[in-house]
Amino acid sequence: MIAFDGTFYRITDPEFEMTIPAWEGYEPDTANEADATITFRDGSRRYATFMTLDVVQRNMHKNARTGECLGGRYFWCSNVPQY
Repeated sequence: MIAFDGTFYRITDPEFEMTIPAWEGYEPDTANEADATITFRDGSRRYATFMTLDVVQRNMHKNARTGECLGGRYFWCSNVPQY
């Protein structure tokens, strides 16, 4: 089930709950990227970053300009939420 409480989108399942923060201007149907916290039944947590291939490509082009990630030759991002 998917619910919205004004702060988070919550996806619930018997095995886990995934929360995605509702950023200002964020629309889940058209979002290019999102961070999520996944909490399992045993209380353990995992974090994920979802993004479209366009976002990955934009980051790789930026890295080519800045010299990061061997000049954009590979892609890396942290999946630790910023909230």
